[in-house]
Amino acid sequence: MATLGELERAVMDLLWEHPEAITANALRDLLSQRPPATAGGTDTKELAVTTVLTVLSRLEKKGLVERERSIRPHRYRSVTSRAEHTAELMLEVLGSAPDREAVLARFVGTVTDGEASTLRKLLGLS
Repeated sequence: MATLGELERAVMDLLWEHPEAITANALRDLLSQRPPATAGGTDTKELAVTTVLTVLSRLEKKGLVERERSIRPHRYRSVTSRAEHTAELMLEVLGSAPDREAVLARFVGTVTDGEASTLRKLLGLS
């Protein structure tokens, strides 16, 4: 699973918030409306559309974004939901651990009571 840079993360956040396909220009406009803290710390006020297109191209190569090429301007959408992407990251990290049980024990030890209840329900234990 590819890691995301700050601007890539900001673009993905927008794509996850807007499930319909969206143009690079629209993404640039939405990024410019966000404060730097929610736009990956990047100054997006002067962001060029070519920069957004470069980010989208990288995300497409990483398999996170698909482009609709049948119309102009091209439109982009995320391939998976935020939840699916996060679950894939968690599985990747867990899969790389030499002691999966220790990692799971540490993780379960840090969840809130509400999260533990959700885990029990999802595992069919309650």
